[in-house]
Amino acid sequence: MLSPKEVVNKWVDAFNASDVDMISSLYDNNATNHQVANEPVVGVVAIREMFANEFATAKMVCIVENIFEDGQWAILEWKDPLGLRGCGFFHVVNEKILFQRGYWDKLSFLKQHNLPVKE
Repeated sequence: MLSPKEVVNKWVDAFNASDVDMISSLYDNNATNHQVANEPVVGVVAIREMFANEFATAKMVCIVENIFEDGQWAILEWKDPLGLRGCGFFHVVNEKILFQRGYWDKLSFLKQHNLPVKE
């Protein structure tokens, strides 16, 4: 049985490989992924589409600073090579991510990747 921390380690590996199939397989069918800079994305099909779009838009790298585990929750503190920092909270039930919330600065991300900034 994978612990929440182990599931998040697999998530980081899939994220860094831009592997849409692998990352999607880590989510429960009814999962919610809420990156607070964006609207919540509900359901594994929508989450898969979100990652496919994001991976096509920018090369993203997650460097783990810490992963903490408390019961069914894992907390990921991360940075990227461009200096962006953030954290994510993962509620893991039966080895699947049921809920994820991420905190990071969207404006900094857009500027670092030379993406359009919407007014």
